[in-house]
Amino acid sequence: MANYLNDVSRTFGEYLLIPGLTTKQCIPTNVSLKTPLVKYGTDEKPAIMLNIPFVSAIMQAVSGPDLAIELARNGGLSFIFGSQAITSQVEMVRKVKKFKAGFVVSDSNLTPDNTLADVIRLVKKTGHSTIGITDDGTPNGKLLGIVTSRDYRVEKDDPNMKVHDFMTPFEKLIVGKSGTSLSEANQKLWENKLNTLPIIDDDQNLIYFVFRKDYDSHRENPCELSDATKKLLVGAGINTRDYKDRVQALIEAGVDVLCIDSSDGYSEWQQETLHWIKTNYGDKIPVGAGNVVDGEGFRYLADAGADFVKVGIGGGSICITREQKGIGRGQATALIDVVRTRNEYMKEKGVYIPICSDGGLVHDYHMVLALAMGADFLMMGRYFARFDESPTKTLRVGNNYVKEYWGEGSNRAQNWQRYDMGGNESLKFEEGVDSYVPYAGKMKDNLDITLGKIKATMCSCGATTIEDLQKNAKITLVSSTSIVEGGAHDVILKDQG
Repeated sequence: MANYLNDVSRTFGEYLLIPGLTTKQCIPTNVSLKTPLVKYGTDEKPAIMLNIPFVSAIMQAVSGPDLAIELARNGGLSFIFGSQAITSQVEMVRKVKKFKAGFVVSDSNLTPDNTLADVIRLVKKTGHSTIGITDDGTPNGKLLGIVTSRDYRVEKDDPNMKVHDFMTPFEKLIVGKSGTSLSEANQKLWENKLNTLPIIDDDQNLIYFVFRKDYDSHRENPCELSDATKKLLVGAGINTRDYKDRVQALIEAGVDVLCIDSSDGYSEWQQETLHWIKTNYGDKIPVGAGNVVDGEGFRYLADAGADFVKVGIGGGSICITREQKGIGRGQATALIDVVRTRNEYMKEKGVYIPICSDGGLVHDYHMVLALAMGADFLMMGRYFARFDESPTKTLRVGNNYVKEYWGEGSNRAQNWQRYDMGGNESLKFEEGVDSYVPYAGKMKDNLDITLGKIKATMCSCGATTIEDLQKNAKITLVSSTSIVEGGAHDVILKDQG
């Protein structure tokens, strides 16, 4: 006879937060949304902290390099989707790591004997207008000059003109020496009204470039998630099939964290994958695992070495796993169960393992509920798929602009590894749909509104940190009638058109 659970499978929409005492200190500007991404000993500090509790879903329609860059600039982190060739995923990771590095290793280099045509081709290929001119055309050759878009006119200049005839030669450059700090380099940029500062060693070899635009970008994005060298943080999804090749390539590309992407993480496949990574790389690369919906699944992955655990099966807006297989659990109930076990595990082992709530978020206040229930951060797909930075097309359907959005379990994604049950390598039936989401514009504009709502709600709960919220939040179940009462009712709404 099957084991029956007595609790009802509930969603976030069945709960509300009860206000707590809002003190004079509980104002949005005092609210911190910092949260741990990876496990740590209770007497230690986490190796990686998010500045906002958001990560983007491991999906083709969501987490490309452009969205990863913008989310990291705003304090969150993306997991570049793994349902693609290793080489293309690696290139996406590299693009993120190169975008904002403070000290940037030049990837656009030529020799003085190259031509303007070579310059134009290189700019088109890399998208970078600053080119280091070195004796051998390598990133670390002897610096002889630089070329920027101010040094030539595509419409009028001869494409066969040699670089040495129009570059800014080394003698006219202001440079920094090896050992220059980033703050010193930025000061030199400002004092000399420069856009670019080359950093060289004692033999005049090019080491780095420092760009003025990176300094401006950091001022505009104070929550930026970056490492000690000012490189943006980025994650990547992996599967339980080709991980031995994929993990090594992603580490070489500079990835900061990995996550095993699977609809059902309570499996020996994930245990084997985690064991292999930890055996071969130790603590060099953190790895998240999941998804699970109960404490038993959490404990299995925690014992296997997971650095964080994802919770949620079937709650995503494009996921039909529950409909197809009858597998899953209401997201709120799943989260409450897993958090309870995580807290017990912490007391037993002295290790705190962050929980990622994945799916089931319909309204912005559901995000606060998930955090109050014990999630450390949230993984979202539909939310991010709506923005300019997501990799899908913007289309006009009827009178509305929309973005394409499809599940990894759809035939379009062909991500059979995510639903791998062993055996033949094929997607036997769909567990996701192909759809549209309303186009919402730029990420930052929308994200600022969402974070404003979260901070305001936390203040109403009397909390200025996520930890405070989890300790002190009061949550109540609501009836179906109460849910109706919570919206506009018994009035005639004005036409907003």
